[in-house]
Amino acid sequence: MDLRLDGKVAIVTGGSRGIGAGIARAFVDSGAQVMITARKEPGLREAVAELGSGAAYFIANSGDPAAAEAAVDATMQSFGRIDILVNNAATNPYAGPLVEVDEARYDKTFQVNTRGPLFWTQQVWRQAMAEHGGVVINVVSCGAFYLDARLGVYGMTKAALVHHTRQLAFELGPTVRVNAIAPALVPTAMSGVSGARLDTWGERVVLKRAGTPEDIAAAAVYLASEQSSWMTGQTLVLDGGMTLGLAPDQSQSAADGVGEPGAAHRPGGPAEVNRVPGGSSAQGAIPPRRRRRPALAADGDGPARVGRGDGRA
Repeated sequence: MDLRLDGKVAIVTGGSRGIGAGIARAFVDSGAQVMITARKEPGLREAVAELGSGAAYFIANSGDPAAAEAAVDATMQSFGRIDILVNNAATNPYAGPLVEVDEARYDKTFQVNTRGPLFWTQQVWRQAMAEHGGVVINVVSCGAFYLDARLGVYGMTKAALVHHTRQLAFELGPTVRVNAIAPALVPTAMSGVSGARLDTWGERVVLKRAGTPEDIAAAAVYLASEQSSWMTGQTLVLDGGMTLGLAPDQSQSAADGVGEPGAAHRPGGPAEVNRVPGGSSAQGAIPPRRRRRPALAADGDGPARVGRGDGRA
């Protein structure tokens, strides 16, 4: 089965690095043209240069509805159509108890992670997909499915995005299909996890490794392609078997730490590594005060401007 996206045009928010860059690369390799967005032009310019002439970029804060409208309009002007939207950009400026969060960081997290995908989807619907159809893919997190003392706000936004996926699949079908991908640990420059800590995490899941941007990108190509044409409102969990529990041949005590002292473990589940997005089953969880979770890089404000892989702005 050959998964191809020839003739398709996609927007990937947060597409200049990490999972977003991996998805953009896979889309281009599958024959699509891609508009990537992020808030910092140097990273966008570098990513588009690597992607080649089938890609362009637009500088935009993913939590800004006006930027979403402008980016979608620029994509229509540049490529003439939009077939695929990947809501990948996310932020997590706060790590701590939900009851202690301040208003500014609470609002920022929901602005980018929950409101942002809705307004980007509204714009592709209004400007392109209501007439011609299409596919929306939301990148959520395994953190949508469990409780965490440090990332309660982030988990709430991702859980809301799972429901958002189901609701919009219900409302927009059959014209537009809407699905989600929920990754666990995918080490990138943003995650800051490598070396022994990464190896230890990988050894404690069933498939014996962390994920890669390419793993998530392969799922995104499938969801964007006609091979998934009878699938909507679903969330694919990509976690290397983490939510199944501790790998069968692992016998480490739950007291065996990863990284710094106090790194959390749960009986029957893998170690959590500080500053890593993702999640796991809440079954057998240790008391919340011992859990440690990562903070993702914030998606700040920036000017809006389009650029192309051939150097033209």
